[in-house]
Amino acid sequence: MKIFTTSVADVYPLYAAKLERKGRTTAELDQVVRWLTGFTDAELARHLADGTTFEDFFAAADLNPDASLITGVVCGVRVEDVEDPLMQKIRYLDKLVDELARGKAMDTVLRG
Repeated sequence: MKIFTTSVADVYPLYAAKLERKGRTTAELDQVVRWLTGFTDAELARHLADGTTFEDFFAAADLNPDASLITGVVCGVRVEDVEDPLMQKIRYLDKLVDELARGKAMDTVLRG
């Protein structure tokens, strides 16, 4: 799938713009990405600077054990029903961004 070879750095500004339109910040976006992937600020910045593909980004990630608690619909598809493991991780990220954009509390978004 084309999204697998897309650079995270190409999509990141779209996530950031979506959140900023809804009064959220890039710091909150980074917090969500770090929670999902286990990356530090420096690791996230390096992946963005290096143009890491989604495939390599999630291959390097230490997915949060609570990621399986992320449920719901993104683009008409239930994230918990996505069969391809990589696509499911991408949809997890999409869902977290959607929840932030809808104004959910960070604690709720991070399955606290």
